[in-house]
Parts: sequence; structure tokens; C-alpha cells
Amino acid sequence: MANPATEPTDVELSDSTRTFVVRWADGAATRLPYRLLRQACSCAVCVDEHTGEPLLDPASVPADLGVTECTEMGLYGLRIHFSDGHGTGIYTFERLRALGAGA
Repeated sequence: MANPATEPTDVELSDSTRTFVVRWADGAATRLPYRLLRQACSCAVCVDEHTGEPLLDPASVPADLGVTECTEMGLYGLRIHFSDGHGTGIYTFERLRALGAGA
């Protein structure tokens, strides 16, 4: 059985506020600025696979960053393509919920 806290019911991209919104089955909503989401990417391009050290300089992410595409990856997460050309990271639903708790 799915966990309502990490089961999305709706995903909204608000380009006017540059905010990514996920509504969850438990009634909560996670709102993440596009820039913060991009800075939190944990793919091998952004984080060293062996040491876990960040490779992405957060300051290099433009303030006016946009999202060009958002694709569901199975039942566990989303692949988000950003206007800076980055699109290799997969954001699990658990990670998105956790990022929202820290935002």
C-alpha cells in the first residue's frame, strides 16, 4: 500500500512564480522554487558518486531558471528538465517531500 505522504495527486508548474508544487494524498502540498530544486539535484553530474560531495556550485544556477519538461518516472519519481539544459536528475517522491519540509 502506498504511503499517502509520498503519493502525489497533482503536480503543478507555476512559471509566473517559478515554483514547483506537488499535492499529496494526505492533503499536504510541497512548494519548491525551481532554483532550489535544481540546486538539490543529486545526479552524478551534480554530486560525486563516490564521496557524495557536491559538484554543482549553487551560485551558478540562474535566478530566472525555468522548467522545460517534467516527466513521471515509473511510480517513484519525476525527471525534471531545466532551462539551463540540465535534465539528468530523478527526484523521487520521498525526496521531493523531504525537500519541501526543509524549504
